[in-house]
Amino acid sequence: MSLSLIFDMDGTLFQTDKILELSLDDTFDYLRSLDKWNGATPIDTYREIMGVPLPKVWETLLPNHSNKDRELMNDYFLKRLIENIKNGKGALYPHVREVFSYLKEKNCSIYIASNGLTAYLHAIVNYYHLDQWVTETFSIQQIESLNKSDLVQTIVKKYRITQGAVVGDRLSDINAAKDNQLVAIGCNFDFARKDELAKADLVIDDLLELKKMLPNLSK
Repeated sequence: MSLSLIFDMDGTLFQTDKILELSLDDTFDYLRSLDKWNGATPIDTYREIMGVPLPKVWETLLPNHSNKDRELMNDYFLKRLIENIKNGKGALYPHVREVFSYLKEKNCSIYIASNGLTAYLHAIVNYYHLDQWVTETFSIQQIESLNKSDLVQTIVKKYRITQGAVVGDRLSDINAAKDNQLVAIGCNFDFARKDELAKADLVIDDLLELKKMLPNLSK
């Protein structure tokens, strides 16, 4: 029976931190140019909520702004993220390619399930040529509920997955695994929180650790 691994993107495969502050600063500079923001860019607030869908991000960062303003900033932020990715300012986490190659050699299926938007995810996958290993990339945009558990359920049903794991750094990833009877592997990376990782079945500090875990996941 083949094993399936479903990976989160931000903070798990992609070092979002390298382009996050840059893109967010660009976006709030634009908001300042419209005379709709004073003060510093709320980067710390964003770090606290990393992993939630972008519509919820803007509700948090711009609580007193109109939905029209939030949509405008969402679109501008997405544009800046994609441009920074294409300009090579981001990076994958160490060993992503090595681990993906190993998993494919072991006949594992690889998927990506992310709260990121489709265009953003495609920019990363295309720039780093991840599609040579990844069967399909799924965005939270594909489901109405904006719930990571429902997104993973979509993958499980489409590919009839009965054995596998969800690999991610936040509670939404851990819950998505458990809600779909998969192993929850927490990544103790940049945006991870100890209280959330405590709920995972397994915790890794480096993606390379997945190679050693694979035999046990297959049992």
